[in-house]
Amino acid sequence: MRLQSLPLVVGFAVLALIVGTRALLVEGQRANRAAARETIEYQEQLSGLLSLVQDTQSGQRGYLLTGEQSYLEPYRKAVEAIPGQLARIDSATTAPDDQIAQQIGHIKDALSKQQAELAETIALYDHGDAAKALQLVRSGQGKAAMDEIRASMDTIRRVGAAAVAARDEHTDRVEAWLRIGSLAALLAIFLLGAYTVRQSRRRFREVVVAQEELMRKNIELGNEIQTREKAESQIRQMQKMEAVGQLTGGIAHDFNNMLAVILSAMNLARRKLKRGEHDIEKLVEAATDAASRAADLTSRLLAFSRLQPLAPQVVDTNRLLTGMSDLLRRALGEGIRIETVLAGGLWKTHADPSQIENAILNLAVNARDAMENEGKLTIETVNSHLDEAYASTHAEVTPGQYVMIAVTDTGAGMSPEIIARAFEPFFTTKPVNKGTGLGLSQVFGFVKQSGGHVKIYSEPGEGTTIKIYLPRFFGPEEPAALAERGKSAAKATETILVVEDDPRVRASTTDVMRELGYTVIQAGSGQEALEKLAATPGIALLFTDIVMPVMNGRKLAEEALARQPGLKVVFTTGFTRNAVVHNGVLDHDVHFLAKPFTIEQLAAKLRDVLDSK
Repeated sequence: MRLQSLPLVVGFAVLALIVGTRALLVEGQRANRAAARETIEYQEQLSGLLSLVQDTQSGQRGYLLTGEQSYLEPYRKAVEAIPGQLARIDSATTAPDDQIAQQIGHIKDALSKQQAELAETIALYDHGDAAKALQLVRSGQGKAAMDEIRASMDTIRRVGAAAVAARDEHTDRVEAWLRIGSLAALLAIFLLGAYTVRQSRRRFREVVVAQEELMRKNIELGNEIQTREKAESQIRQMQKMEAVGQLTGGIAHDFNNMLAVILSAMNLARRKLKRGEHDIEKLVEAATDAASRAADLTSRLLAFSRLQPLAPQVVDTNRLLTGMSDLLRRALGEGIRIETVLAGGLWKTHADPSQIENAILNLAVNARDAMENEGKLTIETVNSHLDEAYASTHAEVTPGQYVMIAVTDTGAGMSPEIIARAFEPFFTTKPVNKGTGLGLSQVFGFVKQSGGHVKIYSEPGEGTTIKIYLPRFFGPEEPAALAERGKSAAKATETILVVEDDPRVRASTTDVMRELGYTVIQAGSGQEALEKLAATPGIALLFTDIVMPVMNGRKLAEEALARQPGLKVVFTTGFTRNAVVHNGVLDHDVHFLAKPFTIEQLAAKLRDVLDSK
């Protein structure tokens, strides 16, 4: 390829040489003209000096012949002007060569003698010794000095003229060679062009042959790629099934443990009740605890899969951390020293504050276990900017401004292999029954669902730092909703319409609400609910499942509100991808209670919604 482009390169080089030489010639001519102008100006300065010298001589002779003082006026002016003229000659831009400098020295010496002779004759005449003054003039000293001045100036003119002529001759010689070179270069360019055309035709024929060969190779490569893609697809499917198997195995293991506790506790309670024994409180507590842990496991799995419903708000992270201090101290114990470094002027972020608390608590508990209940935990906040360079090495990161929360411990640290798997569900390095392996997975899922980034920095024996980056919030801060709350002990007297297509869930929910003191009307479908809403006056709240056949909960709520505008609505479901959760975020002004829920959670949600305005 380099040999093929050589004629073109040579042609351009020749053209560049011609243009460059022409430019140098033009520059040389410009320099010659400038030098000629300087030479002329220099000689004009010398002529001016000669004129002044002649003025002094003329003034002296006129005065000596007539005795009139008026003849001395040109003499005096010339004497005053001569030093300035000499200074201008010395400071001329033309740098004189050695010969010119020597002649200038001769001129100055002769001028000094001539001026001294003139001054002396005038002084003698002024003192009345005219004869002696004339004798001094006739001695020829002044004439000799004047002849020496003229001779030196003539020499300077000849040297200047010779220099200008030499420069002109050099320029003419260069221009002649340039004409010859230009003709030769044009001939070379023509020959190179002909050679290039010939080579281009030959290369075109080679390209046609190469294209045919390339098409054949592309067909072979396409067949090979298809074969490889099929093999890679099979491998990815195997890896996916392996990952699903690992995840399913972990879920099944943990759920089986919890179900075992629930079943054994319920069976034992049933046996005791049949025997007339009523000390079953511990069994009920064990079953309830196992069910709560199962619900928590489900929540963690949803967080990892980024499917948990979030209720984002404008969050002041510094204030949130300050409010968590007591909770962290109780969770970590007295052996862990906690230090917080909160940045001044910290930006706001838009995220679910409860999930931020859970994430920080998860990281703090992991740090406590890594430090074996003794060490120092540092929680730091800072404004951070992830630039294009960082994003280019982290594909999931969007460049921009973030609020960074860093949790640092003085524990054992992690190896690169452990860091690579730290966010995998059910992966843990803790002893059996010391962790589920979902803590970091939950943090990872929440941060990603919130549009953020999480990074682990750790080395064995050097501790660990986990940094959470949440996007900076740029909009106006959302005003806190000021709702009038009823007292917690307020009596539940309202009527609630419960809509649930699963009879068992509907029955249990209804029983709980009645236990709380509410009047409950139940329906198994959206259409039935609308009929009961129309037939029953005074219904204050609609408690509806979202995922139902024919008419889902969202459509039911819209229709019910159209018929009864002041109706309060609470949605519930165990499936997060639904009509009130979009992109993992609850719709605005939606009241939602995720399944499963406790009696306390249900009671709090109902009172919160019923008491709101």
